[in-house]
Order: sequence, then structure tokens, then C-alpha cells
Amino acid sequence: MRHIVILIAALFSAATAVAQPVLTPRHSPVPGGIAVIPLTTTSAARPTAHYQSKRVMVVGDAGHWQAIVGIPLDTSPGEQALEISVPSSEPQQLSFAIQAKEYESQHLTGINKRMVDPTAKDLLRIEKETKVIQAAFRHFSEADEVPLDFAPPVQGPLSSPFGLRRFFNGQARKPHSGLDLAAPKGTPIKAPAAGTVIAIGNFFFNGNTVLLDHGQGLISMYSHMDRIKVTDGQHVTLGTLLGVVGMTGRVTGPHLHWTVSLNDTRVDPMLLFSDQTLAHLSAPKDLEAAHGAANGHE
Repeated sequence: MRHIVILIAALFSAATAVAQPVLTPRHSPVPGGIAVIPLTTTSAARPTAHYQSKRVMVVGDAGHWQAIVGIPLDTSPGEQALEISVPSSEPQQLSFAIQAKEYESQHLTGINKRMVDPTAKDLLRIEKETKVIQAAFRHFSEADEVPLDFAPPVQGPLSSPFGLRRFFNGQARKPHSGLDLAAPKGTPIKAPAAGTVIAIGNFFFNGNTVLLDHGQGLISMYSHMDRIKVTDGQHVTLGTLLGVVGMTGRVTGPHLHWTVSLNDTRVDPMLLFSDQTLAHLSAPKDLEAAHGAANGHE
């Protein structure tokens, strides 16, 4: 059962109606994690929150609000500040602490040299594609309800966890920004929650890719597909077929690279799994033997 943040009654007016508990992601205030922060305002209107100048998700009921904050992988441990704004009131600063976390390393070899050292023409293509993907990750749509309990998009073992420090053909690359789920070519990829398709394309590193908007800055991305089965702007529900597993882009074998982003920050997708879902997810394979190399890019 997912952690439920219980708000301290003393923070709120006795006249405020009791709200139902809100299901939230797993509270993990570490680099690459998610901080679930109760807000002290009793405003009936949804507050606005910003972290590092980026809009942050706020969920709950009138007077019982909490911010769902994605923490960048390069964040140093220590105090951080969340800015809260309520109509007709001065903005407030709310402090929260980030704890340290060390991620493992992974060395992958046998990757096409061009995928490690792109040509000048490739770099021009990559620059254009990066703008498309970044614009999708920065998208923020207003939504009263946001799905925060995800299902695995593919039935298969976890081949590479989030946050790995990656080395491609001996060269250091960005940390692994998502999960790799191993599955044979042609395996269905299904929407883990309701959302809207906000971008599709065939990208140099990511291959055939779909991005979904779930609301309030929660964006998910599905890469290396063999075929895409949805269209731009299409609304999907839990279980909608997005495409099938392939090995397009920078890969060493068929798999799904799955990215989840909050407030334009890549976070560990497993934090949106319930305990029951986690119990049924296969354990990671040996990192050196993992066959699926994800993009290491966006």
C-alpha cells in the first residue's frame, strides 16, 4: 500500500472540513527521488508551488495540500527551498532536506561507435530532437486529478535500474535517466496510467518514442519501440497500447527504456509503484550482464 502523508491537524483551522487522504508517490527525498511535502496553507484554492524556478505539482483538497517535487540527480544533500504562492497572500518559503544517495555504475560495450561519437550531421539532428523532447518535459497542464499510482508499461524483468552511472565503450555518459525493462521484440507496451500523447518521433538516441502528459508536470517517455501504435494528441487510459518493444536508437538489445519526469526533472519511476506492484516486479539482472543499453541522453 502506498505511503499516505498524514497532515498534522494543528496546522489547519478547526473549521476546515476533513479531506480524504491523498495517494501519493513514495516519499524519497534523495537525488533522483520525489519529496512529498505537506503545505501549511489552509487556502481553499490550490496553491502554486515552485522549486528551482520550475512549477511543481500540488495535489489534495481545500486546506489539505501537498507538493510532489522531483529532485534532480545532481542535487547536493542539504536544505532546499520550495516557494508557495496563494492568491492575495505573500509568497512563502518552505524548507525541506535532501538526503544523500549513491547509485551503482554500469559498463556497456559493443555499442555502435557512431552512437557514442556522433558525426557533425548527427549532432545537428540530435540538437533538433533534444528541443522537441525538452519541450515535452517542460510542459505543464493544469489538472485537478493526476494519476500517481502507475502500472508497469511492459511485462518483463528490470534489466537496468534508474540512476546508474553509465560508461559506453569505456566513455562516461549521463546517469541512467529511467528504467530499462527487458522484453522480446514485439512485446506490447501499455500506458501505465491515463494521459495524453504530447510528442512522438524517431530520434537518434531514443529511437521510436512516445511521450505522455499525465497532468501538472508529470510526463512519461517510452523509447526504442519497434512500432508506435498511438497518434499525437490522442488521449489514452490505463492499459492503452502505446507500441511494441524494439531496438531502435542506441541499444544493444530489445527492451523498453521508460522515463518519468516531474517538474522537468527525471525521477525514479519505481517511486510511482505501489508495494503490491513492486512485489511482483522481477529483480534487476546482474548489471554487467544486462543486455539493454538505454539512451543516456534525453
